[in-house]
Amino acid sequence: MAANRVGLFLVFILFLFSFLVQPSSGDTLESTADNTEKEHSVSGALREVKAGGDDLNERQWQSTDVGMDEGDVTKDNEFFRPATAKDQFQEELVIRPLHSGDIYASFQFRTLWDTDFLQEGKKVSHYRLFPKSLGQVLSKFSVQELHISFTQGFWRTMQWGQPFIPSPPGAELWVWFHHTVSDVDGNWKELTNVLSGIFCASLNFIDSTNTVQPSASFKPLGVGNASDHRFLRYATLPREIVCTENLTPWKKLLPCGSKAGLAVLMKSEKLFHSSFHSQSVHIRPVCQDVQCTNTAWELRQNLNVVFDLYTSGQGKKEWSLFKMFSRTLTEACPLASSSKVYVDITDNPEGEMFDLSPATPLLSQAVVLGDRRTYSVYDLTKAETFGQTRSLNLLLRWKEDSGDMLRPLLHAERYVAGFGLQTGEIHTVIYNNHPYRAFPVLLLDSVPWYLRMYIHTLKVTSKFRDNKPSYTHYQPSKDRQRPHLLEMLIQLPPHSMTEVTVQFERALLKWTEYTPDPNHGFYVGSSVISALVPSMVAMDTNFTQQQPLFSSFFPVKEESSYFMRVYTEPLLVNLPTPDFSMPYNVICLTCTVVAVGYGSFYNLLTRTFQVDEPSPPLAKRLANIIRRIRGVPLLI
Repeated sequence: MAANRVGLFLVFILFLFSFLVQPSSGDTLESTADNTEKEHSVSGALREVKAGGDDLNERQWQSTDVGMDEGDVTKDNEFFRPATAKDQFQEELVIRPLHSGDIYASFQFRTLWDTDFLQEGKKVSHYRLFPKSLGQVLSKFSVQELHISFTQGFWRTMQWGQPFIPSPPGAELWVWFHHTVSDVDGNWKELTNVLSGIFCASLNFIDSTNTVQPSASFKPLGVGNASDHRFLRYATLPREIVCTENLTPWKKLLPCGSKAGLAVLMKSEKLFHSSFHSQSVHIRPVCQDVQCTNTAWELRQNLNVVFDLYTSGQGKKEWSLFKMFSRTLTEACPLASSSKVYVDITDNPEGEMFDLSPATPLLSQAVVLGDRRTYSVYDLTKAETFGQTRSLNLLLRWKEDSGDMLRPLLHAERYVAGFGLQTGEIHTVIYNNHPYRAFPVLLLDSVPWYLRMYIHTLKVTSKFRDNKPSYTHYQPSKDRQRPHLLEMLIQLPPHSMTEVTVQFERALLKWTEYTPDPNHGFYVGSSVISALVPSMVAMDTNFTQQQPLFSSFFPVKEESSYFMRVYTEPLLVNLPTPDFSMPYNVICLTCTVVAVGYGSFYNLLTRTFQVDEPSPPLAKRLANIIRRIRGVPLLI
């Protein structure tokens, strides 16, 4: 009974306690009303954003920095009021028929954001169009400019002309850090590891042995007068293989991904079944107006691909979006303020070379690489572009073979000469095809430390005469620490061939420093040639806000010339390689000797010997069996 009373008393105490801590009905209704009010506010904001996305004619979305003041919320209409947009996105596709019968397609994606990652005390936490992963990288490592490219194949300048944005085979990375960075090498090492994870590449193999600090070749392409090359780092991985795992994270950086807009054409199966493929990311600060009173961060994502007529297996000169990409265009990216497709018709003014359908009345002219080009423009933000089928499939049908292509004004080649595995010679040949103009070029060579260059053998000749460089910067290598760096300013005579030669000696590596396939050889990165090439077309202005994206990446400093960067082929050099099969042979011989010698000796020491008596004959055994049955003593 006492136990029951104690239990009832405890139950009563618990019931009384729960009744005392329970809120009143008025408080509950007030809390519910507040929650309902917040839900209406948020749902109103979501409805407004959704309405902006459904309206294709309205391309200015809500601001990146969304805030709510007390005056923005009223009793009758409670929702977030979007401010003026501070970021915008543009996308373009340029299709250029080449004289070889191939098709050059270049995707250009541009994101502008009016913010400052490097401002002290400012922490950017809200991202809308600009990728958050890249924004955090810029802020954490104080990056002023970042340029990275992944290329599979080599651009054939003599057959295809000049690309819009050049890139060397493999991976290339060059970064300008902010002048407030104290440990540039530490930031560079961490940055390469982070970018390796973002783009799923082997950038973590970039270290001091393949990193250089150019003094004149790579100037900032954005706003700023950075001239201290201590904050610049440049590295290449010529053996980097580009595949789908690099393209997937690259597409995820786009605001619409690969679900809408021009990015729907990026099908990996088609892109990598081509003669040339290159994807790049460029981040830099740019001006927002002519006076450059305000600056913004610009993110450019470029993808260049060349479709070969013969490797595609089509058998005839007829191209379309569906044949190239296995898809057609149905809509523009809803977040894009501009979405256009350009088709180069400069060599086809009257339609005598090829037919382009569907036809468009919109034409555009732009100065690209010193030449005035004419383009047919398809605006994807207009409904009439898609027609009644709500699909755009450009068809290009050749009528006759194109004429010979004009030789590029500047191109270069590179190769290794010599015999044996001790010494060799690197030859870099630069061609100036201008008939009467001479111009200077800046040559950059980065050679690994295991090719020991003899700088006293450096020789520059033009038209069989010595051509002394007006500027030379050479940094010798250190074994297993840093590569060679050679920069020269060379004057190219008109219509000439200039050859740069330097001898080297091959070093003998440690056996742990060889690659898994040492007999394949070791790659040496491409030479970089930068120049202001004379142009026949004068640029009216340096402001490129209203020009197509593919014509406004490199700044123009003079009206009579344009900037060009040319990359040579990477080199494949054989080094003295030991016979890596010899350790295997030694191990096999040693194991055989040990097994035979030691095994026999151990067997003699551990085996026990017993006398084996011969078995009785068959007749005697049968007699013993019969005797055992009869109970008679057995025979001995």
